[in-house]
Formats: sequence, structure tokens, C-alpha cells
Amino acid sequence: MSVSVRVPTILRTYTGGKSEVSASGATLAEVLDDLEASYAGIKARILDDKGALRRFVNVYVGNEDVRFLENLDTPTPDGTQVSVIPAVAGG
Repeated sequence: MSVSVRVPTILRTYTGGKSEVSASGATLAEVLDDLEASYAGIKARILDDKGALRRFVNVYVGNEDVRFLENLDTPTPDGTQVSVIPAVAGG
């Protein structure tokens, strides 16, 4: 299954400046593994040392936040868009 992954500016140093890359996998976990194989170091910026999504990183499959779906087990059908979005806070 091939999906497109939208990469935020802060992580583009891992993708050679690309804002969107392709990855493969039937689930979000598999997509992240494939991303790591092509762009070493990017997975550690999305997942914490326990393998869970980092607190201040939001990931969407299509238009749905994976935290309200199946987290890393969320299916990623062929052609789906995965978006990695750092949370923004301020006052």
C-alpha cells in the first residue's frame, strides 16, 4: 500500500527538504517503519522512546486524528494521505 506523507517544516531536514514523500504500509506503524528506512531519524521525532506517538505531534490518516482511531494500528489504505503536524501552543 502506497501512501503520501505530508512532512512539517521542522522534519524536512530528514527528507531532504521535501514537504511530501511516499511510504508503504498497511498500518500507520508500517508506514512509519518504511519512512525510517528511507529517511533515517524521522521516526524518533514522531514516536517517543516507548514507541508511542509523541505528546506534541498529531498524526492524521485522511482527515482523522489517529488518537481517536487505532493509533499506530490505524489502517492506511492505498492512496491515503498521512499528515504529521506538530502541535502549536502559545499565549
